[in-house]
Amino acid sequence: MSEPGAEQPPAELEQAAAAETAVPTELEELRQQLAESQALAAQHRDQLLRAAAELDNIRKRAARDVDQAHRYALEKFAQELLPVRDSLELAAASAPSADVASLIAGQEATSKLLARAFEKFAIKGIEPVGEPFDPQRHEAMAMQESATAAPDSVLHVVQRGYELNGRLLRPARVIVSRAPGST
Repeated sequence: MSEPGAEQPPAELEQAAAAETAVPTELEELRQQLAESQALAAQHRDQLLRAAAELDNIRKRAARDVDQAHRYALEKFAQELLPVRDSLELAAASAPSADVASLIAGQEATSKLLARAFEKFAIKGIEPVGEPFDPQRHEAMAMQESATAAPDSVLHVVQRGYELNGRLLRPARVIVSRAPGST
């Protein structure tokens, strides 16, 4: 280094001057980067708030849809049962003046309406005669000796059972066979 008061060579002066001007330029660059980062953070915050609001709206819409589905789930099925009800009311109203043949025909028509409604909604009857007794699908009402049927098989159906899409709605009430002489 040179002595104080001595003149510095021009190269050193230029470096010192460049260093002094570099600090404000670097400070300006940092301020600009900070402003850009703050703007980007504000933009991301806005996007986050919008996404959260949209998610909340989706949750509310889904809850409303589930509520509507629960309230009106049976609407189509109920509409299919209305003609069955109408037919039963017509039969009850005309029963005093109707003959047996027309009552039987009306009952068969009503039964067909109900069968169509059940078929449309995948409700199937359980007809287990001859099948082995299954406590998951059958309810034993009595046991009866049978020389022709296999032991623990269904002899008669007292009340038909039903399934909805393979899920048991009501078990079939049945009379189950047992071997002659067994108790």
